[in-house]
Amino acid sequence: MARAHWGCCPWLVILCAYAWGYPEPADLGSEDVRNCSINPPYLPVTVVNTTMRLTALRQQLQTQNLSAYIIPDTDSHMSEYLGTPDKRHSWITGFTGSAGTAVVTMGKATLWTDSRYWTQAERQMDCNWELHKQVGATPIATWLLTEIPAGGRVGFDPFLLSIDSWKSYDLALQGSDRQLVSITANLVDLVWGSERPLLPSQPIYALQEAFTGSTWQEKVSDIRSQMQKHRKAPTAVLLSALDETAWLFNLRSSDIPYNPFFYSYTLLTDSSIRLFANKSRFSSETLRYLNSSCTGPMCVQLEDYSQVRDSVQAYASGDVRIWIGTSYTTYGVYEVIPEEKLVTDTYSPVMVTKAVKNSKEQALLKASHVRDAVAVIRYLVWLEKNVPKGTVDEFSGAEMVDKFRGEEEFSSGPSFETISASGLNAALAHYSPTKELNRKLSTDEMYLLDSGGQYWDGTTDITRTVHWGTPSAFQKEAYTRVLIGNIDLSRLVFPAPTSGRLLEAFARRALWNVGLNYGHGTGHGIGNFLGVHEWPVGFHSSAVAMDKGMFTSIEPGYYKDGEFGIRIEDVALVVEAKTKYPGTYLTFEVVSLVPYDRNLIDVSLLSPEHLQYLNLYYQTIREKVGPELLRRQLLEEHAWLQQHTEPLSARAPGTASLAFLLTTSTLAILGWSV
Repeated sequence: MARAHWGCCPWLVILCAYAWGYPEPADLGSEDVRNCSINPPYLPVTVVNTTMRLTALRQQLQTQNLSAYIIPDTDSHMSEYLGTPDKRHSWITGFTGSAGTAVVTMGKATLWTDSRYWTQAERQMDCNWELHKQVGATPIATWLLTEIPAGGRVGFDPFLLSIDSWKSYDLALQGSDRQLVSITANLVDLVWGSERPLLPSQPIYALQEAFTGSTWQEKVSDIRSQMQKHRKAPTAVLLSALDETAWLFNLRSSDIPYNPFFYSYTLLTDSSIRLFANKSRFSSETLRYLNSSCTGPMCVQLEDYSQVRDSVQAYASGDVRIWIGTSYTTYGVYEVIPEEKLVTDTYSPVMVTKAVKNSKEQALLKASHVRDAVAVIRYLVWLEKNVPKGTVDEFSGAEMVDKFRGEEEFSSGPSFETISASGLNAALAHYSPTKELNRKLSTDEMYLLDSGGQYWDGTTDITRTVHWGTPSAFQKEAYTRVLIGNIDLSRLVFPAPTSGRLLEAFARRALWNVGLNYGHGTGHGIGNFLGVHEWPVGFHSSAVAMDKGMFTSIEPGYYKDGEFGIRIEDVALVVEAKTKYPGTYLTFEVVSLVPYDRNLIDVSLLSPEHLQYLNLYYQTIREKVGPELLRRQLLEEHAWLQQHTEPLSARAPGTASLAFLLTTSTLAILGWSV
């Protein structure tokens, strides 16, 4: 799980929040922390003055003869995280939350966001802005119908609206004598002008062959084969999501925070390959790697990023059929393709193919999790030594775990903003500390760490919840029931193919049995040095059926508003299950390798099957992570690992002392037996 959990599909986050009743922060009352009725108004110090920006934007509205302008919090690729040049929504509103839509008319400026961000919006927006505590195109369109006169024109940047969002606005405004107007020149960019951050210029590079599962030529051939077999015989595939192009060509860069992507599109036809990107960012070596100097079917022709709309429109004028995935294609390219020439699926063939890792990709991703476990274990040992001293806060802890990961081989930074949350902060849906606002870690409180790393061979995401003191009976019960949910789903055997949404209740059952629940999704796909949230894998309603070779997170939780939060998250590989009778059945193989907190486990709630599973898992951790710790002479960490992976039993016996295990680790390095 990450801060903007599955933010690439914000509607899904909102649906989950309402469906499962995620607890809201205690201060999310109906009162606005601003007081705009007095003169001068009372505003928090965190407010941004947007008066001049709105004045300039309204001048653009007049120039374009618009009554209103819609400003979504997205980019041209429906990315989960936004690059700095795409943070138009934040710049015009002052609000930095990761979900919301702004609408500006000649007389009003409004922000629409969900309950996770109400307080934040009130603390960051000045009195020019009204906060609407709703989400979705329908309430916005309803508001527009009351605010703008008949004959009014509602403008939008077509590259910032998904196909579904455009359809929702268009349907709501039909027959109202209000017109939805596509304007390709973004009006906020025109106002932002020279102050807008420059587009990235760092190199776009090819991954070393050691870190790729297939060559780009093999991938292109596979996608073309799928085109030929498709019943509608598409002549081209248009790729809009940034991870699609990065995966297809084994290329990476750093345009997007926490993701090794670069701004790009690809138009792959049966006889040509067009890659739309900034050509100046490719070295001569990378250009040779792409065969960019030739014009054959296996030669990648580079075209300017800004030309994708015109090029697609020109291609669509012929006798062609263009295959798109509607989830990541924006209206900006969709509107120039005649409907009869479209072949649509929810996800493109690249998105679906990428979700199933081949044997080499599986081995790479597993290897990255071994090194990631070393980093997390080093951090947990460091915490045990330093938290009792009162010297660690949430922010310094987040910095330290990032530091440990950065020291691992093939590291390329964190895979998302670390969630380091102590006590009541862990109950908040999207909490991450800052240098200015954080909480001290204490032996009297539970601590939740949700973090991950990017490595050249894989992407990781793991959550562990710990308590260094004496947890309450309820905390132990809640933790153990979350752990049972994690185990029940991880060891589940199910027929292939089965959709993840039919499986996820197993992660909730132990909580449901006593009237508890959690308000977020149960898992998401994960990439090979790509996105930490990789669609379309997972347990959500729009996920594809589970298939052998997919990786997904499994992350049940429980959150007691104003007190504590629990989440246990592992990454697991979908593998073929061994069953007594013939048939195609699947199960999960957990590849995250960090022990759970023994201090929080109520062994009396665990069945013999749960205990057997845990002890086998702990044995796997010892076998895979232990040798790596010894190889690097991390004796203290190895002793900690041995202590925290001691077999569990119904009687919950005591474990060997850390001093004894440290001695054992030292002797193991020396090759002596004990």
